[in-house]
Amino acid sequence: MFQFTMKGSFKVSMLLVITIVSLLMLSVPSSDAAISCSAVIQDVAPCVTYLRSGSGLPPAACCTGAKALAAAAKATADKQAACACLKSASGSINPNPGLAKSLPGNCGISLGFTISANVDCTKIT
Repeated sequence: MFQFTMKGSFKVSMLLVITIVSLLMLSVPSSDAAISCSAVIQDVAPCVTYLRSGSGLPPAACCTGAKALAAAAKATADKQAACACLKSASGSINPNPGLAKSLPGNCGISLGFTISANVDCTKIT
């Protein structure tokens, strides 16, 4: 029974990630950014469960994805695009605000912006 629950939970999480990626690809306008919203979502997908109900430090796979995102989002346009994508996705995944805000620091990176539903992504430089 426990294995079935874990498989079902994984399927639901993956379905949620696929749905978010699909919706974001339709809703995020094209810009000069080299980073795509689908790449951002792919990088942070291992963080979804942690951001919703985790505690302590993020899992290694989450930090690996966050580090990949930080490496890809160096230019201002990329940071703004990643921010807009994460902000939009946060409405669907409903993350714990404290965990989202502390994720970069807990993974030993800096994104150049705070992960928050209230951040103004256009002001990121």
